[in-house]
Amino acid sequence: MKNKCVECGEEFIGRADKKFCSAYCRSSYNNRLNRDANNFIRNINNILRKNRRILARLNPKGKARVHRDKLLENGFKFSYFTNEYITKSGNIYRFCYDQGYLEADNGYYTLVVRQEYVE
Repeated sequence: MKNKCVECGEEFIGRADKKFCSAYCRSSYNNRLNRDANNFIRNINNILRKNRRILARLNPKGKARVHRDKLLENGFKFSYFTNEYITKSGNIYRFCYDQGYLEADNGYYTLVVRQEYVE
């Protein structure tokens, strides 16, 4: 059966439900279709990964205390984190994947590493 490729318009022979003439056309079509959403997601993930790298670099031993200015100097963005953990006493830990921070006093933050496994 002759079909017309959805991506390039070339005619090809194949199954009745086949839409593309090649894997290249299928891949190009799907990449173009998802490009806008992927750029937004990619930018957010880049910020999250950068935040995680900054926390990991400033916290080599698993627990550290750092001033807010030091985080900002390194390009840390406080608006981006993957999850929050609220303790029974009301403290809010914010995490970028496994690296977390807790706002302490006088502009200092306590950096921690999450030890538990993902549920």
